[in-house]
Amino acid sequence: MKAAEIRQTFLKFFESKGHQIVASSPVVPGDDPTLLFTNAGMNQFKDVFLGFDKRAYTRATTSQKCIRAGGKHNDLDNVGYTARHHTFFEMLGNFSFGDYFKKDAISYAWELLTQHFKLPAEKLWVTVYEEDDEAYEIWNKTVGVPAERIVRIGDNKGARYMSDNFWMMGDTGPCGPCTEIFYDHGPDVAGGPPGSAEQDGDRYIEIWNNVFMQFNRTEDGVMHPLPKPSVDTGMGLERLAAVLQHVHSNYEIDTFVNLLAAAKKAVDEAAGGGDCDKDSPSLKVIADHIRACSFTVVDGVIPGNAGRGYVLRRIARRAIRHGYKLGARTPFFHKLVAALAAEMGDAYPELRQAEKRVTDVLKQEEERFFQTIATGMEILEGALAKGNVDGDTAFKLHDTYGFPVDLTADVCRERGVTVDEVRFHELLEEQKTRARAAGKFKMAQGLAYSGAATTFHGYEHLVCETSKVTAIYVDGAPVNEAQAGDDAVIVLDHTPFYAESGGQVGDAGELRNGTTRVVVADTLKIQADVFGHHGQVVEGTVKVGDVFTAKVDAERRAKTVRNHSATHLMHKALREVLGAHVQQKGSLVNAERTRFDFAHNAPMTAEEIREVEALVNAEILANAGAQAQVMALDDAQKSGAMMLFGEKYGETVRVLSIGSSKELCGGTHVKATGDIGLFKIVAESGVAAGIRRVEAVTGDNALSYLQMLETTVQGAAMTLKTSPHELGQRLHAVLEQVRQLEKELTAAKSKLASAQGDELLAQAVDVKGLKVLAAKLEGADAKTLRETMDKLKDKLKTAAIVLAAVDGDKVQLAAGVTADSTAKVKAGELVNFVAQQVGGKGGGKPDLAMAGGTQPAGVAAALQSVAGWVAERV
Repeated sequence: MKAAEIRQTFLKFFESKGHQIVASSPVVPGDDPTLLFTNAGMNQFKDVFLGFDKRAYTRATTSQKCIRAGGKHNDLDNVGYTARHHTFFEMLGNFSFGDYFKKDAISYAWELLTQHFKLPAEKLWVTVYEEDDEAYEIWNKTVGVPAERIVRIGDNKGARYMSDNFWMMGDTGPCGPCTEIFYDHGPDVAGGPPGSAEQDGDRYIEIWNNVFMQFNRTEDGVMHPLPKPSVDTGMGLERLAAVLQHVHSNYEIDTFVNLLAAAKKAVDEAAGGGDCDKDSPSLKVIADHIRACSFTVVDGVIPGNAGRGYVLRRIARRAIRHGYKLGARTPFFHKLVAALAAEMGDAYPELRQAEKRVTDVLKQEEERFFQTIATGMEILEGALAKGNVDGDTAFKLHDTYGFPVDLTADVCRERGVTVDEVRFHELLEEQKTRARAAGKFKMAQGLAYSGAATTFHGYEHLVCETSKVTAIYVDGAPVNEAQAGDDAVIVLDHTPFYAESGGQVGDAGELRNGTTRVVVADTLKIQADVFGHHGQVVEGTVKVGDVFTAKVDAERRAKTVRNHSATHLMHKALREVLGAHVQQKGSLVNAERTRFDFAHNAPMTAEEIREVEALVNAEILANAGAQAQVMALDDAQKSGAMMLFGEKYGETVRVLSIGSSKELCGGTHVKATGDIGLFKIVAESGVAAGIRRVEAVTGDNALSYLQMLETTVQGAAMTLKTSPHELGQRLHAVLEQVRQLEKELTAAKSKLASAQGDELLAQAVDVKGLKVLAAKLEGADAKTLRETMDKLKDKLKTAAIVLAAVDGDKVQLAAGVTADSTAKVKAGELVNFVAQQVGGKGGGKPDLAMAGGTQPAGVAAALQSVAGWVAERV
């Protein structure tokens, strides 16, 4: 059977058993912050198992896209070294939500494997959790598996619930005992049965895991019984395909045969017509990683330096390095997306639909890494020649050449050496500390410079072919040259880079010539007309007098100018909607958004925000051209141009007319308002007395924001089982229901406390004529304690009372003294005495006082001490 046929047979079999076929959820969990990636078929049903969600079906079957390349479940380091580990895999699963349980789950698995997939019964072994006698009996008595092929697996390392046969999704969540099914490849393959000393061999391969969901494990480690016992099974499609296709490695199944062929072709072409070994482990890494990378991008992740984006970058660069190892010297990895779409697009249409976008994202990442991989590998090879790789080298590779540390470790593992990751992480933390302390790096400011001014060409051009270096600064000091790895500020005689001013951030990009490359992270003004290009020399050496091609990051600039031009239109709209008193008091315009501070004495209403948005978007739709003129300052003021806060103006100024707005501005802008695309306000807040702040997004950022809102609304509507249009009405109804339930709960607590209070009266003891009562009140909150206290004081007449309630690890205390006894006993002192014994403190009025604590175990003894304390005072 081909993998596609196996997938279809599995789903159709369980559909015939009354299961609903459910589409795979994304590999990026949309509503589960405990997961980095979807790592099991049951993830999308987690709330169903917990009883928080109810579906229209009680049986489901899926083929789930899974990734295990980060967090608790991380198989990345094993890919390429074993026959069955993957970063991406498909998990075939069947699920029962309080419907059938162990007997049916086991019977279904056996029927499918032996009757439909035709696996010989005598080649199947099973394991059960050592305490699960019920599962053992089903396998042995009902199914007929001989006792010698049933293995009980106990607790691992002596810790309960750490067994291979007690499954947990993570540190918390649904869990329970499980039974696994193994396939015996025969005596010609090394390895022993599960549970034996030789179990790590390849003879006996786990193909199916049936989890019997009985518990929910909370953060405190407590196992809480689930509302209904349920079933969660998982069978790796790749593993089953290997068995059914009579091969011993997942990389020999039909899916990977085709991907490996495509990988070899792409690598050979990128190597200039090479012929790499078709059995190379590196090709397996590439074929595996294209699946993980592609499906991650499909679900909205892009390579980055944190979170899922960093995991994606690690996987992609690991694959690229393996291609480089095979001789590839130009980008090749992104070309495999088409082959993957052809292989898996029928089962997962979203892959085929996003093929071009995925290809473009991976191509950009690949091109970026190929700019530094040659130099990085040269440095790494030099370190490897000396033995183990030190942490300083690993950090330099990470920081300068984009080598994630696990990529360096991967190369070291191939050579049988290690990398000092402890030192690496020390250096990484030092870098983070410096960054946090320094905030935004402003190396260029305050540098002594006496050379010629910089000529700015960035209004018309994004590239200058002959920009000469007039000065270099490293660590704030002027130098004649800067080496690869140095952070430097470089002054050019001509530049297309805009230097930060007027609220617009400086440009980023690169300086390049035949031998040297500088990545520019920011551009700042050393003097009014001298621009400092802050960046890192990543290749070669920069010397004063060198000539470079200076190229601005066009995409970053385009995003920034859209936001800047929109800021002008927004400023005009704010004055129209709120009044002429609106004046700019500060701004920040970057590629992500525009932040605009202005004088106004009240929060904007929702209607005012909508009106401003409508005015700006109307200007965008008009697609009016933008025009900049340089004129004398006096003439500019006479023309009605608005002067912007924070900008220093000389005798001549630049006046920008865009749409109906005319302002003095030295920044860069769109050519026509239509280039902005779309405008959306995303936040409005107060930052100081009489100063409001509006944040807005434009273009593709605005589209992404609206799509995110749409997804949120649709998700909320789905959760509340209504349509997006009726969400407000439904939410109001739910809140009303919650408020009513809270009232009923409060009433019930009060009634319960009242009943308990009547029962507690008999426990009061006489201490020198004063009734003393110290007791625990079950299920009470602070309000209930006070109400019960008042009732007890009325009934006991002359009394000192302490009531305690426990909720988890929190203790709530109330002390009350009747008015005729407060001269002898103070409620504040009494409650504080008790609170100190349960890890807290408190106080209050002489007749009533409250306190809290964090040590429930001390409540009983603390209450027993009350009578003695009162006796000493009366």
